[in-house]
Amino acid sequence: MRSAPRANPYRDAWAGDLDADRAGSAARVSGWVHNRRDHGGLIFVDLRDRSGIVQLVFHPENGAEQFAAAERLRAEYVISVAGGVVRREAGQVNPNLATGEIEIQVREMALLAESQTPPFPLDSDVELDEMLRLRNRTLDLRRRSMVDALVLRHEVVRTIRETLSDEDFLEIETPILTKSTPEGARDFLVPSRLQPGSFYALPQSPQLFKQLLMVAGYERYFQIARCFRDEDLRADRQPEFTQLDLEMSFVEEDDVIDVNERLMAKVFAVGGLDIQAPPYPRMGYEEAMLRFGSDRPDTRFGLEITDVSEHLRASEFKVFASVLNRAHPPGVVRAINAGAREVPRKELDELTEVAKRAGAGGLVWAFVQEDGSWRSPIAKFLSNEEIGGLTTALDASAGDLLLAVADKADVAANALGTLRLDLANRWDLVPEGRHDVLWVVDFPMFALNEDEDRWDASHHPFTAPTAPDGNTAAALAAAESPGRWKSRAYDLVVDGWELGGGSIRIHDPAVQSLVFDAIGLDAAEAELRFGFLLEALRFGAPPHGGIAFGIDRIVALLAGLPSIRDVIAFPKTASGSDPLTGAPAQVDARQLRELGLRSTAP
Repeated sequence: MRSAPRANPYRDAWAGDLDADRAGSAARVSGWVHNRRDHGGLIFVDLRDRSGIVQLVFHPENGAEQFAAAERLRAEYVISVAGGVVRREAGQVNPNLATGEIEIQVREMALLAESQTPPFPLDSDVELDEMLRLRNRTLDLRRRSMVDALVLRHEVVRTIRETLSDEDFLEIETPILTKSTPEGARDFLVPSRLQPGSFYALPQSPQLFKQLLMVAGYERYFQIARCFRDEDLRADRQPEFTQLDLEMSFVEEDDVIDVNERLMAKVFAVGGLDIQAPPYPRMGYEEAMLRFGSDRPDTRFGLEITDVSEHLRASEFKVFASVLNRAHPPGVVRAINAGAREVPRKELDELTEVAKRAGAGGLVWAFVQEDGSWRSPIAKFLSNEEIGGLTTALDASAGDLLLAVADKADVAANALGTLRLDLANRWDLVPEGRHDVLWVVDFPMFALNEDEDRWDASHHPFTAPTAPDGNTAAALAAAESPGRWKSRAYDLVVDGWELGGGSIRIHDPAVQSLVFDAIGLDAAEAELRFGFLLEALRFGAPPHGGIAFGIDRIVALLAGLPSIRDVIAFPKTASGSDPLTGAPAQVDARQLRELGLRSTAP
């Protein structure tokens, strides 16, 4: 229970903390009128403050003046009352309320503020239009669900700070106004008035600064950091977000993972998440993509993907043959056994559209019949041996629905990975109350950008790479291609949500130069963009690594909410706007002139 507030003319107790132990004593509480019920000779008011709700009883015998004032109370009026705490009669106890055994017999009341009629009810959790909520966010934040979410967020952050402090980490702030550097997403730019034509950038993350802190010798750093990325939004992404950022010196992967498993076990406990104790299982990137079609796999249900390419190498079916006989890029056929299902043609067409939206050219479907044959549009194009081989490879029985995609490996993985999530939602396949956690490791260092014929860093270009023969500059240079490099990266995934990701960083300037060269960043450009980091690495940089966790995602997961907007006090909409304040908004011409800018927008 929270500590009692300091007694003053407004309150000496929290409304939600009063219980039967206080019966027979006096209390003064303040808050908002949650609702009011007039029962003729008695008026009942539910008074709400941040801690909860307590029932007030106004009786004319306790003061005609305050009883008359209570008759004028409306929802969201702000009042302060004093009176005796009494036990409710046995039949009047409310088991759904923490204060349900008692009520306050009001003797004094002060009206502190009146309220207009709210645009939506605050005394129930009815489903509301999100734009209405965000336009009236101050009122929305009074709703119990929002209070609970932000209290949970506070407890998560407090647990993080206490745990990392006990692990000898120092909390250090890094700049918000910094230099624009290519880190994957688009920067938010801030024009400089004092240096016309020059711009600050808001940080996408404190990545470079935390590496500089390791070079500076601080060894264990963390920060509850505000980050900014100008990218398209979705349920788990905002233009500004909060992350736990941490870095450690003289460590390898297991050291970073070990500390963070201890930390996350405590964070999960704050939210009452029933999840396995550390150590958490690990899965390689290639296995995750093959079995689940995602580098953040949801492992709580089956529908695993199987590569059936080898059973179709000699197939004369043109769709399969054209994909499997292609040399560059090589193609695959992968499939899911969706189990015994009676699925109508309309739903099969819907599933085909899901696969197409995920990049596939189409979706092959087949039902296994009692005699082992298939009911499928493509059955006549396959031999009995091919059908039998596929049925066996997918461990299929009569009645099972089989779904397959033929395409490039990454396209097939993404299409079937998206499809299995759709099927899980469509058929309610996730066991209630189950939560799975795992580390995904052994990521590729680069992804081939086919449009520009160059390598892009899969995480960021400061992640330490490793080649088949080691992680020294010589071993990396000797590798046949940067495409064979792996990265020393690791992601923590819970229920298909990537809660955090990190890596061992590059501390050797020669290795950093090789990575810049691989992504097409020449020495001059690298020096221009990252000269301050390269300079620091030349002055004795220790081996170091770290991770960043999305605070918003963690709290949403713990609260069981589908969107991070419900755990952020003042979020943006899907278009990046703020209905409460009207941001982003135009500024006047004088402000632009001071910055040496001119708008070309229509």
